[in-house]
Amino acid sequence: MTQTILLGCIADDFTGATDLANNLVRAGMRVVQTIGVPALPLDVDVDAVVVALKSRTIAPADAVAQSLDALRWLQAQGARQIYFKYCSTFDSTPQGNIGPVTDALMDALDAPFTIATPAFPDNKRTVFKGYLFAGDVLLNESGMQHHPLTPMTDANLVRVLQAQTARTVGLIDHTVVAQGADAVRVRIAALQAEGVAIAVVDAVTNDDLLRMGPAFADLPLLTAGSGVAIALPANFGIAPSAAAAALPPATGLRAIVSGSCSVATNRQVMDFVGQGGAALAIDPLQIAAGVDVAGMALAWAEGRIADGSVLVYSTAEPSAVKSIQGRLGVEEAGAMVERAIAAIARGLVERGVRQLIVAGGETSGACVQALGIEQMQIGGQIDPGVPWCHARTDVDGGAALHIALKSGNFGTDDFFTKAFTALQA
Repeated sequence: MTQTILLGCIADDFTGATDLANNLVRAGMRVVQTIGVPALPLDVDVDAVVVALKSRTIAPADAVAQSLDALRWLQAQGARQIYFKYCSTFDSTPQGNIGPVTDALMDALDAPFTIATPAFPDNKRTVFKGYLFAGDVLLNESGMQHHPLTPMTDANLVRVLQAQTARTVGLIDHTVVAQGADAVRVRIAALQAEGVAIAVVDAVTNDDLLRMGPAFADLPLLTAGSGVAIALPANFGIAPSAAAAALPPATGLRAIVSGSCSVATNRQVMDFVGQGGAALAIDPLQIAAGVDVAGMALAWAEGRIADGSVLVYSTAEPSAVKSIQGRLGVEEAGAMVERAIAAIARGLVERGVRQLIVAGGETSGACVQALGIEQMQIGGQIDPGVPWCHARTDVDGGAALHIALKSGNFGTDDFFTKAFTALQA
């Protein structure tokens, strides 16, 4: 029987999808995340579905096509509101993909107005006077200016988004948000009268997100990071409930694979190694030279995995990443590492791993595809933006797996060790 959902979400990468699903679950929604656009109608009873795409850094036309496919599927499931989710660091370039996808969704939904706010205060992503901060510094001073695929050199979101769309972009600033939902509604009406179609919205705290949330109840489309999701279930009469995050008990061996080069993941790798964890670094140049890096890593893991968690990583400092990209090219360097880590992840599951952490958005996408995962049930939060999930793989005829997909920038330094502890709680 086809189910009807309340909220239909389109995420531009896999970790971002779980980030969004996590916040919806925390606020009481029962959520399933699909890997790509499903071929069949929904057959589970949930409140929201997050369709995870791998569209953040592909060609804008391809990102638009995939997003519209997801929209059509979500509409067929009866979704009452659509949510386009992007990263809390607004990862994009002057060519897209946030602006082009937003435009296409607005056109398809005949939506005259939408909002844009990547704010996620729980992870220290805040928007003030239209400027995006990461912690205490502007985004372009946070390390994101060195991102290998989407370097962010401007923190002014109105300016960044305006470069990607022909629609007029405006601002709903913190003084309006502080007055509550009615003031936000009035500001939306005034902006529309001025010809503004997309408004960046300030948010410095979760209270800001909760104040603005009711004002968005009647918008056919929202575009945002995952933060504003905490305010949306209440618009549908849903309250927080522990039952929304319940997962089956965890079993099996434990492993971590990481392809992220973010500052946060670098610290997490160092913390894991510093605590005596078994860790192996793989070299992209060896992959390029035709060395069977995945086979070597799996042979290394086989002798250690029964004794505790193992980590296989390609994490490196920005200078090392640039050197490798200079030799191999940006796209090929990234794709080779993703393929290798995905092969390692599958090999680990074939060897009995049933609790797996994957660090890095692009890496997560490659790994879930390599494991044949089609959908995931979203469980409890480990750190802001990162939940444990439960999924069926195509390994051994459908082996079940607990998996955490961690965005590179998310998580405390001890994330890798505490995540497994949290799963047993």
